[in-house]
Amino acid sequence: MDINSIVSPENLVYAKPEIMNDNHMHYCPGCSHGVVHKVIAEVIKELDLQEKTIGIAPVGCAVFAYKYLDIDWQEAAHGRAPAVATAVKRLNPDKMVFTYQGDGDLAAIGTAETIHAANRGENIAIVFINNGIYGMTGGQMAPTTLNKMVTSTSPDGRDVRTMGAPLKILDMLAMLDGVCLATRVSVHTAAAVKKTKRMIKQAFENAMAGKGTSIVEVVSTCNSGWKMTPTEANDWMVENMFPVFPIGDLKNI
Repeated sequence: MDINSIVSPENLVYAKPEIMNDNHMHYCPGCSHGVVHKVIAEVIKELDLQEKTIGIAPVGCAVFAYKYLDIDWQEAAHGRAPAVATAVKRLNPDKMVFTYQGDGDLAAIGTAETIHAANRGENIAIVFINNGIYGMTGGQMAPTTLNKMVTSTSPDGRDVRTMGAPLKILDMLAMLDGVCLATRVSVHTAAAVKKTKRMIKQAFENAMAGKGTSIVEVVSTCNSGWKMTPTEANDWMVENMFPVFPIGDLKNI
């Protein structure tokens, strides 16, 4: 059989979404970011929003998100994506505006911007990648780092007596009247990816329908920062991250 017929689109189990371009991704092997990018691209295509979507790119590992998805993007200063998204959405109310942020971006330097945008009920979607560590800058402790978890700035493990407990910012956001959707998902199995896609799709639909702020937290791995293989990282996430950041809806109006 001709090799070209084997790899033709109609014979592939998975075909890359049209909205994803051919740029080589910079993410580490096993990183969750690439899977979430794929899911977002599929959702935008299914909702026919390619010409209406504006993504707000963060500072962090996903700083180059704009290189991979063929939609309009706006770069934001570290942590300020929800504030930038607020302006973009108010100036373009017919657009679907979403931010794509890590835990160091959203739950540390951007805590205030996140809380106040959500409290105002801005009609945006927030995709929040929580891997419990600063991935881009060297594996430092993040607000979401688990108790006793070793990082480059907590070499003896996080001590909650002096460093505080892991910040469950989604639980905080779910209490705000402006939030219509607050949910935790993951992408470590095929079933989990399907659930993540369903929730991101709902978040984007909410933004277009003017229902308020939607936050989809993706509990993720950072096998490079955690010093594990991708398989070990997935297992560690299930055993250690999920009990602290349990998967499921916190709020869904």
